[in-house]
Formats: sequence, structure tokens, C-alpha cells
Amino acid sequence: MLNELTEFEAYTKFPVYTASGKRDTAYLGRFTFDMILKFLGFHRVLTILARGYMFSSDEPDIDRARRALCAWCSLPETKKAAPKEAWQYMTSFGNLAEEFPALVDMEGRGWFYRHVHGMIDFVRQNPDRTSKDAQKNADLLAKGFDVEWKKKLTQLQIPIFHPATDGGWMLRFDDVLADALELGPLQNKDFDLPEDIQATLRTKTPPDVPLEVTETLAKYYIAHKPDDSDWVVLPVANFNAYFGSTMFDRKWLPKIPADMFIREKQSNGIGRFKITF
Repeated sequence: MLNELTEFEAYTKFPVYTASGKRDTAYLGRFTFDMILKFLGFHRVLTILARGYMFSSDEPDIDRARRALCAWCSLPETKKAAPKEAWQYMTSFGNLAEEFPALVDMEGRGWFYRHVHGMIDFVRQNPDRTSKDAQKNADLLAKGFDVEWKKKLTQLQIPIFHPATDGGWMLRFDDVLADALELGPLQNKDFDLPEDIQATLRTKTPPDVPLEVTETLAKYYIAHKPDDSDWVVLPVANFNAYFGSTMFDRKWLPKIPADMFIREKQSNGIGRFKITF
């Protein structure tokens, strides 16, 4: 969550589809089933991707970043698909394969599409190494992912002020590109906490919460605190993926006392928090 360069690699290189046991979900990469099924945490994912491709030269290239997002999100057209009218948005971007071979292939299968189907195939082929919940989630994705992701990709492309824009759509490429332009090139923001903060965390962290969790929260807060506010946006869904478990959200985070961190109620996989020590 602090090294954005590593995070970018996690969204552009496929994980190893394997598992040492039923609790090992490394085959999901930097995603959780909640993220994929509910489309949570994608603002950060897409912004990291956009920044990686927008700032590869001296000047920010917004158009290149948008093409990269389209390539990453692409899914193949079905053979029975009806011809598109002029007002409809493309959802298959095999034409970008030459420019972004790591993100999409000639058939229009984008990185995310291939990752989700690779994960589904692994879970279904390895019932002895994956949990029943994982198998259930994989079946749900196999039945409905392609249709829902196509809808999402259409929504992502619609401009903010387009007449067809729905206020309930929380994410668009325009939003992502604007944030990417403001945030600038990817950075490694990891650092060593001062000894006094480390000592406080060791003292206050509950025994059933890994120290790494509170240390990462403290570093993230310090690295992202704006000058005009004590609050920092907490991408809860992405923290779940970083720790490889929804235990961060469902078990560890609720147990952290208010004299360490105060957090607001989250919505759509994000919230706000601040340090209180």
C-alpha cells in the first residue's frame, strides 16, 4: 500500500495460480472476491494504472493513460454481438494489443478479464486446495462476471457531463485520469517509523491484531496526510487485498482502539481515518 511501483506491477503481471492450502489465496493477486464481485476498490487500482502509463515520459500523456485503462479493462466481443451504433461505447480493445501487449491480447481479452478467468479456472480445477467459499464465489463469477464487467466498462467511459450519466455511478475514467494527473508519477512511499511511534504501536496494538497492520496504517496516514486536514482517505478494500484477507476489514480494523486511530463509517470500500496518539 506504500510502494506504488510494486502495486503497479501487481496489476500488470499475473500472479502464480497456485495455493499451498485452502487458506492460501495468493492466486487472487492484489484482489479479493469482495472486490471482484462488488467492484470495490477499483478507483485506486485504475488510478495506479493510469499514473504508471501517464508519466512514462517527460510530459503527462493523458490520452495514453486512457488507452491503457481501456486495454486493461477490455473483454472480448461475443460472436453474436450486434453491430454497435454510433452512440455506443466499445468494450473490446484488441486494437490496442500492439501498444499494450501486457494489458490486452489481439482477441480483446484485457488483463483483468484474463486474471479473473484464470482465477476461476484454478479454483474449479483445485477443489482440494481451495475453500468452499472460494468455489462458491468462483461459480458466481463464472455465471455473471462477463456481463457485469461489460456494463461497468461502458459506465467507466461515459463522460461526467454526458446526458446518460447516472449519479449513482461512482467511478469513471474521467475521474481516474483527473486524480492521476494531480497525484503525479508513482512513488515508493515506504519509510521507517520514528522509534517513539513504533514503541506506541507496540504498546497499544491489541494482541490479536498483527503489529504490521497498525504499522502500515500509521505509515499510510503519515505519507498521505493533506496539509489542510487531519483526515486521510482509507481504501479499505485495497487494504484487504494487500493483506490477502478480508480479516483486515472484518476482524482487525474494528478491534483497533480509538486512542490509536479514529475512523468514519466506510462506504463502497473506502472511509476516512486519523491518528489520535
